[in-house]
Amino acid sequence: MAAQELGRWGEYGPRPPARLGARASQEPATALGTVGTMDLAYVCEWEKWPKSTHCPSVPLACAWSCRNLIAFTTDLRNDDQDLTRMIHILDTEHPWDVHSINSGHSEAITCLEWDQSGSRLLSADADGQIKCWNMVDHLANSWESRVGSLVEGDPIVALSWLHNGVKLALHVEKSGASSFSEKFSRVKFSPSLTLFGGKPMEGWIAVTVSGLVTVSLLKPSGQVLTSTESLCRLRGRVALADIAFTGGGNIVVATADGSSALPVQFYKVCVSVVSEKCRIDTEILPSLFMRCTTDPHRKDRFPAITHLKFLARDMSEQVLLCASSQTSSLVECWSLRKEGLPVNNIFQQIAPAVGDKQPMILKWRILSATNDLDRVSAVALPKLPISLTNTDLKVASDTQFYPGLGLALAFHDGSVHVVHRLSLQTMAVFYSSATPRSVDEPAIKRARAAGPSVHFKAMQLSWTSLALVGIDNHGKLSMLRISPSMGHALEVGLALRHLLFLLEYCMVTGYDWWDILLHVQPAMVQSLVERLHEEYTRQKAALQQVLSTRILAMKASLCRLSPCTVTRVCDYHTKLFLVAISSTLKSLLRPHFLNTPDSPGDRLTEICAKITDADIDKVMINLKTEEFVLDTNTLQALQQLLQWVGDFVLYLLASLPNQGSPLRPGHSFLRDGTSLGMLRELMVVIRIWGLLKPSCLPVYTATSDTQDSMSLLFRLLTKLWICCRDEGPASEPDEALVDECCLLPSQLLVPTLDWLPVSDGLVSRLQPKQPVRLHFGKAPMLPGSTPTSQLDGLARVPGQPKIDHLRRLHLGAYPTEGCKACARCGCVTMLKSPNKATAVKQWEQRWTKNCLCGGLWRKMPLSFS
Repeated sequence: MAAQELGRWGEYGPRPPARLGARASQEPATALGTVGTMDLAYVCEWEKWPKSTHCPSVPLACAWSCRNLIAFTTDLRNDDQDLTRMIHILDTEHPWDVHSINSGHSEAITCLEWDQSGSRLLSADADGQIKCWNMVDHLANSWESRVGSLVEGDPIVALSWLHNGVKLALHVEKSGASSFSEKFSRVKFSPSLTLFGGKPMEGWIAVTVSGLVTVSLLKPSGQVLTSTESLCRLRGRVALADIAFTGGGNIVVATADGSSALPVQFYKVCVSVVSEKCRIDTEILPSLFMRCTTDPHRKDRFPAITHLKFLARDMSEQVLLCASSQTSSLVECWSLRKEGLPVNNIFQQIAPAVGDKQPMILKWRILSATNDLDRVSAVALPKLPISLTNTDLKVASDTQFYPGLGLALAFHDGSVHVVHRLSLQTMAVFYSSATPRSVDEPAIKRARAAGPSVHFKAMQLSWTSLALVGIDNHGKLSMLRISPSMGHALEVGLALRHLLFLLEYCMVTGYDWWDILLHVQPAMVQSLVERLHEEYTRQKAALQQVLSTRILAMKASLCRLSPCTVTRVCDYHTKLFLVAISSTLKSLLRPHFLNTPDSPGDRLTEICAKITDADIDKVMINLKTEEFVLDTNTLQALQQLLQWVGDFVLYLLASLPNQGSPLRPGHSFLRDGTSLGMLRELMVVIRIWGLLKPSCLPVYTATSDTQDSMSLLFRLLTKLWICCRDEGPASEPDEALVDECCLLPSQLLVPTLDWLPVSDGLVSRLQPKQPVRLHFGKAPMLPGSTPTSQLDGLARVPGQPKIDHLRRLHLGAYPTEGCKACARCGCVTMLKSPNKATAVKQWEQRWTKNCLCGGLWRKMPLSFS
């Protein structure tokens, strides 16, 4: 189906809410001078929704993982009107390829929670059942539940994984620093529970409607250890609850019974393991009454507390509260602080003698509150752990806002506001109609909708806060971009700085960066890649080695967004593959004597770098060939990888005369001394292995039977390597080398390489910022889906044989074997290995969890195109 542009999102004109951001101690705040923007990237809905058996669940749960997987719930109604509780999991790059799970929950699903790795999902229902879902064979569209817990008949109102003690803070005031350690620092944070040796213990904690707290621990043996305890002696109804964690390893639970006339209670929960049993200790913390209940003019206007959220999972000192009536809402932000307790003068005089300090007390203080708003339907909180050293109380007059400082409020009129998470002042606005209205437009002038408006029932911010997903009351999923220049018109320099900072954060943490790509325009790609590389080279050598493959994958995903740089995607993917082959083949080498100080792989690199002889046999003489002895079956199993190395060397040398064209794949390798040196080392290893097993050598089609193809290619490769190696000054290849490379196609048949995996992803098609309408379960035919087809060497003919990109095997035009594809780069490989050799298993185990670019795998249908 051809993509359709959305002129309007929603069926009725919206009515903007009243101004946000009035301080609690002030009159209503003046309007902001500049308001940031949000725009719609795409909408995905069920095919023929009015007749569909899918219907939005009540309540609706939604969760967004750090791997950019989104989980949400619907109910499936059969002919007998019975409901099946469904969980849908999709990747943001392929939202139409949704994986639907029959959850097995007998009651409505109330909570969904991803773990910090983004690979496991918790679901809880209104009958007290909790299930833990895991990927089957690390496939993002195959899930199963083997463990869980139950508090029978007691609905779950809050759910969270236990904290693992890992917290990396972003220091936005140091975004210009050269070292990653200055920009991102490891915060001292204790896990909720530790095993022997300090390893964090995995598990989850939940709060029930009757005031119980239940903790389930996952033992290393796979068993689940569960314990349940009352939050306090006098149990009451808990309509709303949320869970947060402290740096000391404790857990804080906030609860409310739904009435704004009653206090919001807080409890400290400590979890321990005593005699192989889980123990839960609770303690009452200071409570609070919402400010609106103490205001005589508003005392009875907002009778119900509808939203209760800590501002972050690891920020138990700040909480967001929303009180509502049938038509309007009010939001307050509170902070827990230590304050000095007033002491009588008599005790103040004797205190120094005793040596006591002034007594302190914990007390909740209101930070900010809004004016009366339209009724709030959903709240989404940021996951970005920004360090708030000097930005705690920044207000609208400040010169800069950062995405992680905003939270999102959705209203029943269909609008969405991103507000500062402490001052509650507006940073960005989205209206469901094409024509936004002024924030200050009087309410009496706003035309009300003729029917029920489309609004979000559940929302989630991405892990960089640059995207927002919402599920509305018609069951549609909407993906919105949030401007990286919060509170400002999108200025290119400022946007680049924000995007670069967040890309570096994803590089360090290993989080997926798809939501950042939403904001990268083709004109930004070159600058971002250069600045990202510049920042990377400033880091210490050890850190560069750790991040070397991740930055290549990041550059590849950026270059895919622009037609001018798409051939560089081929080079980055090829370099990832080359690095993986080099490290795998070197790891197979074993020293002849166990007490050898360095490995054969290191000696190989050292000798090949030292000896610049163009004769491959003279380089071999300097190596201890006994260290290269492998089983002949192993060598034969590696033939496909060795063949790829040989084909790639031949292609590079044959393309040297055309080096003036940057649109030709492999262009960057002709000036990359490190990669050429790596290929040279592999040619030497292959030559030695060919003496043991001649059938493992790369096969070339030569015009002469007496032609020693390996020697010829090594000689030309060495000459090219000498021109650009790191030890000496770079120089242009001489005419003699170019002439010899010109003759290569007449001496050897140059192979056609399968360069770039075909990616059917969405992000590169969203660059014009025109919203796209999609349907679940139906792959779209998006315009511009093959931007590489016009470029040299990248054209594909329909029905062309497909390649296993990791094993370098031909699968045929219509593969009969089960395959999986990367959700990011489109790399395809078979699910099951056709080879049982140990060396092949070692190679394949590298890609069990992730593709070589770091993307998640998804299972492909047998008829994939």
